[in-house]
Amino acid sequence: MIWREIAFRKFNFVLALLSVSAAVACLIGTLTLLRTDKAEVAEAGAGLEDAIRKITMGLGFNVIILPEDQDLNEMHLEGSLNKQMPKEYAHRLAESKIVTINHLLPTIMKKLTWPETGLPIVLYGTRGEVPIQHRDPKKPLLDTVPKGTMIIGHHVSQKLGLKEGDETTLLGHKFSLGKVHGERGNIDDATVWINLTEAQELLGMQNLIHAIQALECHCAGDRISQIRVEIAGILPGTQVLERGPPALARAEARDQARQSAEDASKRREAFAAVLAPLIWVGAAVWIGFLMLGNVRERRAEIGILRAIGFRSSQILLLFLGKAFLFGILGTLLGFVVGALAGASLGEMTAGWESLQNPEVPIHFVLALGLAVALSVFASWIPALSAARQDPALVLQEE
Repeated sequence: MIWREIAFRKFNFVLALLSVSAAVACLIGTLTLLRTDKAEVAEAGAGLEDAIRKITMGLGFNVIILPEDQDLNEMHLEGSLNKQMPKEYAHRLAESKIVTINHLLPTIMKKLTWPETGLPIVLYGTRGEVPIQHRDPKKPLLDTVPKGTMIIGHHVSQKLGLKEGDETTLLGHKFSLGKVHGERGNIDDATVWINLTEAQELLGMQNLIHAIQALECHCAGDRISQIRVEIAGILPGTQVLERGPPALARAEARDQARQSAEDASKRREAFAAVLAPLIWVGAAVWIGFLMLGNVRERRAEIGILRAIGFRSSQILLLFLGKAFLFGILGTLLGFVVGALAGASLGEMTAGWESLQNPEVPIHFVLALGLAVALSVFASWIPALSAARQDPALVLQEE
């Protein structure tokens, strides 16, 4: 009887089927979009944060570890350090389990007059970064200066007329000019960089350094306090200085990048939470009107069926069975359409591969249950009305 009813009134059945399919497609599309959107947001947030991390790394080292008796005024006002600590401190940090800093760079930083030229400079002795043992190797922030090579700032180059490839002498030691930095507008313009070992020899500081520069890791809370506590436990007799504005800019930029990605995801979730229920309510109302119209059109048929012996329960099951059937078929159609549309809009894996996600069976069962419940619920009142009709009165009216 159900199949005959469907075959006789195809248009009515197709409209009901499409209503259920639209509701299921909206639900599955939303779930798929949110699922792929979360993955995209996580990936985009990580990518954006990583991009900002790379850009802000150009700000340079933002943590400097000094001997505790070093006068900070001397460093701030003159760009020079005079207190020393063992070079071994950098290796001790690298071999520890430190987590608040990275990119360890032992350095010598001394203001002096270049004897051969009479030019005041800041002599900067540096070697390659000391890798932290318990972490994966990272690209260094500062290139190693090879032995016998000198790098100079813009102001030094202008004053002395030096250019790349020239030979020069510093403190009686010959150097080849490897690179001339462009104008930076800070103390780097008056700086000369040489290899750390050679700087130690020239200044009589074998196995000694002035400072260890580092880059702080991004962590919540009072970062500098965490760094100081951790380093104090590893290197007693030292002090830690954070170069504030660059460090603050770096941390805030990375926080804002992550927050922007999370806010975008929350706005989509809020929109979906409103849209999906509205579509389901609309589908239920539409199915109810379709079924009610179907009952009115079939009053004479219902009266005849009752007159030849069909019980009220059979009439009720006839209408609800049809609702159950287009609920199942509508789920199958709407599920495929919604999954593919959601994956496509999410710009993730499109095509049939989007149906291979482990969450797909859960979504299908959810959609099937809701679709059948929606169809039966929307058809219940019209079906009950049909089952309660008095065949005598119906046939008399007809």
